[in-house]
Amino acid sequence: MIRLATIGTSSITENLLMALAQVDGVEFVGTLSRDAERAAAFTAKHRGTCPFTSLDELAASDEVDAVYIGSPNALHHHQALACIAGGKHVLVEKPFCANERQVREVLEAAGRAGVVALEAMRPLHDPAFHALKNALDELGTIRRATLRFGKYSSRYDEVLAGRRTNIFDCSMASGSLMDIGIYTVEPLIELFGAPISACAAASLLDEQTRARTGGPIDGAGVIVASYPNMIATLHHSKITNDCSPSQIEGELGTLVIEGISAPERAYLEMRVIKAAADTVGYSSAQTSTREIELPHADNTMIYELADFIEAVGATQAGTPLAEAPCGPFGMLAHFHEVTLASLALMDEARRTMGVAFPADE
Repeated sequence: MIRLATIGTSSITENLLMALAQVDGVEFVGTLSRDAERAAAFTAKHRGTCPFTSLDELAASDEVDAVYIGSPNALHHHQALACIAGGKHVLVEKPFCANERQVREVLEAAGRAGVVALEAMRPLHDPAFHALKNALDELGTIRRATLRFGKYSSRYDEVLAGRRTNIFDCSMASGSLMDIGIYTVEPLIELFGAPISACAAASLLDEQTRARTGGPIDGAGVIVASYPNMIATLHHSKITNDCSPSQIEGELGTLVIEGISAPERAYLEMRVIKAAADTVGYSSAQTSTREIELPHADNTMIYELADFIEAVGATQAGTPLAEAPCGPFGMLAHFHEVTLASLALMDEARRTMGVAFPADE
């Protein structure tokens, strides 16, 4: 049984612990919070036994095998390194770190320590997403992809009211791209690999907010990524609602996706029609629609947690990290490659948007 502790008491950590109840081979030990009463209350609520009030205490605990890090983005790097130094496996909420350099440092530390480090990126472990990936061959030569995720954040109201919030704060390595745009970036990398070039533009929060945001920060943005013979655009927003679906367009048809972070519905709009009993014709005027059956889970965090636990269990049994299995959709090393390529793309996007974090220096 793998004993898991958590850092943070936010709603995302609550969701992770709800998923834990549905995953075999793992039990909750306790949570870390700087507030002792909050740590004790959160731990008791979820039937843990060991609340923690300091990172050093957690990292040194003999009662913990692995740690889920659900704290603000800017803290992931330091907390992951501390836990790894204490011999703990780490499941780090997206984005893994503030930039690619920090990701490499954590992965290298994990490699030296022989522990698992994995980014908690839900779609990459979700069977529904991979059902979409399996449908791509039907599209013929793919020419364009448009991935979208935009949801108005109540935290933006906090900024407009003159208050500071972690979601729009350069010192916390946040903003629209880091918080929500990543759900378009990592699926793109998983489906098509790293682009050969990319550029980006952003709608930055108004200049008068910068005393509260710590500098220019994105409320919405677009990334244009180029591939050989294909183009992709990624749209993200925390200050508007995007009501359009994502879609991937091939010469034979289009895959339409509702909910790129947790696919809820998808269908193929194909321009292939059967012209005769023994031939197939192609029409530019006529299309046929076919729904794709998607597996469903009330809490898709069960998949990333189960894959993490599999990787941890394998390494505890003596499997080298380079050979560690991590669920049905890839080895641990594959997910590391996707995370690194994604953060590299996001670093370049922020550079062209004019959004910088203290961690970049």
